[in-house]
Amino acid sequence: MQRHYFDHNATTPVAPEVLEAMLPCFGEAYGNASSIHWFGQQAKQRLEQARRQVAGLLRCQPAEIVFSSGGTEANNLAILGTARNAAGGRRHVITSTIEHPCVLDACRQLEKEGVEVTRLRAGADGLVSPDDVRAALRPHTVLISVMHANNEIGVVEPIAEIAAIAREAGAGMHSDGVQSAGKIPVDVDALGVDLLALSGHKIYGPKGTGALYVRQGRRLQATVHGGHHERDRRAGTENVAGLVGLGAAAALAARDMPAESSRLAALRDRLERGLLGRIPFAGLNGDGAPRVPNTTNIHFDYLEGEALVIALDLAGMAVSSGAACSSGSVEPSHVLTAIGLDADRARASIRFSLGRETSGEQVDALLAAVEAAVARLRKLSPVFPGV
Repeated sequence: MQRHYFDHNATTPVAPEVLEAMLPCFGEAYGNASSIHWFGQQAKQRLEQARRQVAGLLRCQPAEIVFSSGGTEANNLAILGTARNAAGGRRHVITSTIEHPCVLDACRQLEKEGVEVTRLRAGADGLVSPDDVRAALRPHTVLISVMHANNEIGVVEPIAEIAAIAREAGAGMHSDGVQSAGKIPVDVDALGVDLLALSGHKIYGPKGTGALYVRQGRRLQATVHGGHHERDRRAGTENVAGLVGLGAAAALAARDMPAESSRLAALRDRLERGLLGRIPFAGLNGDGAPRVPNTTNIHFDYLEGEALVIALDLAGMAVSSGAACSSGSVEPSHVLTAIGLDADRARASIRFSLGRETSGEQVDALLAAVEAAVARLRKLSPVFPGV
């Protein structure tokens, strides 16, 4: 059976160019990048090249890039590091209810430490209102954290507007850019953010790698303690091979983004038209808002999303009923319920995320598989009105 992958928001395969860049680091350049001898400096050169490549993707200075073990650590460093470093009694953070769990849980940790957290609801289209952000400001607000693109519905938030509000208030602006970097242009100066996280395995790089953009002059309290790595912002011997892979993936994304984004948007639209045109009682989640080009999230009423995921997997199609980090949860998606879906509709929703190897033929095969699987599952549903 031929298998097709439509879960690129969960992870992506390592690109051949990325693997090729990484391989020398396991043999020729195996030194510790902190060592001053020749072996260490060979590794250091590759590490700094990777830093320049990531900076190129985000259009910032290499010195503003802090390497991490992934998006989760980068987001934690941004949020915890900012709040814990705050002076003058600034002990209030604003975020949204549709953030990734690593952001929500970091904010819960801050609450345990006495920091106040305001969580803003998104609209039915998945957008966080800048007016709501402004209304939530307090004199002691230290940080606003709103994701750039949502991992489940793909909606792109008005970060530049929110960042302008943060700047007026003297608060820091953090954005989780894990699902936007490499898919749409991310210019940190144009966005106005002070902190932005990305992850290697979302852009055809290796797992266990990530980076945090930290605007020059922005001070953070470290969350990992030890040596003086990453300019005292993240201790620990750098994963040179992995970070070289991250750099290569960033360079690849910057090179291919214009053409690839256009191609994926066309395939995404083709998939949506086919599903919504062929299957009754289905609808688009996050409709009407700007989205990253590779992502669509659709509800298929009168069935369980997990059952549809399994049925499609048996047909050779890999899709998701939500964020990969929440797989196995019996609770409906917190993102979908936060934008107003009831529990049944949230559980009946499927995320399709396309990638570099996705073709029109694969999309057509997916359309046929979803149509057949939905019809079969609804016949088994005691609440389906067609029975």
